[in-house]
Formats: sequence, structure tokens, C-alpha cells
Amino acid sequence: MNELFLPEADSTDLLGRELARTRPSQAVVHLQGDLGAGKSTLARALLRALGVQGAIRSPTYTLIERYPLANGEAWHLDLYRIGSAGELDFLGLDEGAADLWLVEWPERGAGGLPPVDLVIGLAIDGNGRRAVLQARSNVGSDWLLRLRESPDLQPLFTP
Repeated sequence: MNELFLPEADSTDLLGRELARTRPSQAVVHLQGDLGAGKSTLARALLRALGVQGAIRSPTYTLIERYPLANGEAWHLDLYRIGSAGELDFLGLDEGAADLWLVEWPERGAGGLPPVDLVIGLAIDGNGRRAVLQARSNVGSDWLLRLRESPDLQPLFTP
């Protein structure tokens, strides 16, 4: 099982840093979980670790925020407010344009998003959070293997 217990906010930041450190050159990540589960917090930590400077805004109302990276661009989407995948056409998304997709509430964009590589499900668990990571492609499987090898994350993986 690829499940981690994140006992404090620093642990969520650590997961974000390790996702950034081990990430493939191109990937699509679905961030799932209830409101307040930590999806935007994890995305923010990952983007910061990739060198994004300045404000990293939640795309709750804008639906998409674009961030330049050293080699390409990251897109952070929050699809909570869309009614159907057809509404994605108005966002000007082009599958090849972003190197990293971070998609919150991906089920609302089903059929209108590129194929997913890694799904990260987040849930509040006591005073911390639980993260379940699932690979959905070869890229995602390789990424997950690199994460599991991280000495900093190993203590957080649950048996």
C-alpha cells in the first residue's frame, strides 16, 4: 500500500518537496479529497519546491493558475466550480502546453483532461492527514518508486 501518515503541516510540505524532487519531466497529478483535506497545501508546497516565486494562489475562483518553471510550465486547476467537462473548453487548455498538471476535483473534468499519471487522495486523520498515492501509468509507477526510496518519506509510509 502506498499510504502515508502526515502528522503535521511540515509533513505535507515534505511530501510536496519530495514530489518536486522526484517528478518526471511531464506528469498529470489528480489531487482528491474533501474540502480542507490539504490539496492546495500540497500543491503549494510542490510548486514552491519547483522554484515558483511570489504568491501561489488557490485557483478556486480563477479555475486555473499557471506558473513558469525552470523547464516549462505548471498548471494548477481547481474544478470544484465547473458543472461539466465541457466547460474546460473555455479555459484554453492544450494537453501539450503544461509540463505538470495539478488538478483538484478532477472528477468534474472527467473526459476533458489528459490521462492521469498519479492520483493523490488526501483525508484528515486525527490531527494530521492521510495521503494515498496511486500510480495510473508507467510514468506514475516510476515516480512512486522514486518516492518510496526517499529516506525522508520512508518513516511516513504506513506498513
